[in-house]
Amino acid sequence: MNKIPTILIADDDEDDRFLVKSAFDDCTVSCSIHYVENGVEVMKYLENEGAFDNTLKYTKPCLILLDLNMPKKDGREVLKEIKSNPKFKATPVVILTTSKAVEDVNLCYGLGANGYIVKPSSFTELANILKVLTTFWLNIVTLPPV
Repeated sequence: MNKIPTILIADDDEDDRFLVKSAFDDCTVSCSIHYVENGVEVMKYLENEGAFDNTLKYTKPCLILLDLNMPKKDGREVLKEIKSNPKFKATPVVILTTSKAVEDVNLCYGLGANGYIVKPSSFTELANILKVLTTFWLNIVTLPPV
């Protein structure tokens, strides 16, 4: 039985979440998308804790889009935690952030990020990036079973 893939998006900025949601709507991607606002929520989602304890609704994501600069626990900490946990380390994590800092790029790849994308300045660019990204991760790459 093929189940609908899930993408988890972690971003604390409400406007950015709206733009990403709109871009995904334009892509007509066949997947379930869940949004969280900080790194603590990412880990609670992955562990199915608290508000995310419904394992039928909050399924393991096949892709995580992770902002770096979030409250409570930033994306760098979350990336390190995900990639050091055997339960989650095979889950692709793509950084989607405003940071162009070389230090962030190097750190994230060093921690195991599967990609690093600087948020584009236009909605059209964002929609194009998300379409290519989801086509690659959901339709082309073979991932471990969820």
